[in-house]
Amino acid sequence: MYKVMIIDDEPIIVEGLSRSIKWEEFNCQVVATAGDGIEGRELIQEHGPNIVITDICMPEMDGLTMIAGLKSEFPDMEVCVLTGFREFDYAQRAIRLGVSRFLLKPSNMEEIKEAIEFMMENLKKKQIEGTEELKEPAENVASSFIVKNALAYIEEHYKEKILLSDVAEKTYVSQWHLSKLLNRHTGQNFSEILNSVRIDKAKQMLEEPSLRIGDIADNVGFLDMAHFSRVFKKQVGLSANQYRNTILGKDN
Repeated sequence: MYKVMIIDDEPIIVEGLSRSIKWEEFNCQVVATAGDGIEGRELIQEHGPNIVITDICMPEMDGLTMIAGLKSEFPDMEVCVLTGFREFDYAQRAIRLGVSRFLLKPSNMEEIKEAIEFMMENLKKKQIEGTEELKEPAENVASSFIVKNALAYIEEHYKEKILLSDVAEKTYVSQWHLSKLLNRHTGQNFSEILNSVRIDKAKQMLEEPSLRIGDIADNVGFLDMAHFSRVFKKQVGLSANQYRNTILGKDN
């Protein structure tokens, strides 16, 4: 049987979809439900559903990021959005990211059943059986979306003590999947990307003679001067002090 998961912060909708639809007639089984996107991500990782019916207007979760995360990590997963959000451009972007159906609340039972049948057909076309694990991603629009968001998050939070797990949580994918995407798209792992951003910022600060190198290291997120010095020398080929003298010497 195909595995179905329902995510919505309105319990009455979760209950209604779980009980009102005769899932067995579609060769489906509701394996889990969630009341928010964070819980939903954890349960998706645990159960690997073939079909997800989800709202996209939930607390602490950007709907497009959620969709991109699902379709990037599980490209063969069928996603149906059921929402009260009536922005046409938003719907278009969701569909470009791989959503199969975008239904507005309140949807009648016929619309929901048609969406289920449509997703079932898609699964059959991809030769996915309900007992199989979801296939490994290939490149898609959602993956590019995730990488763009991940790099933007690193660029914004490089001063903080951020970990791969923090970025994965914000982009709605597993650490393993995000690590693979970053390597594939940038040729670097998370630490290398983070250090590159920090060193680029440090190089800019070194152009200001009044700033102490130790303070610069701290300002760009390094916890100790020794680590900063090693990374800077490795990336730039010069020590921070040599780099500063070279830059300032050119200016003079």
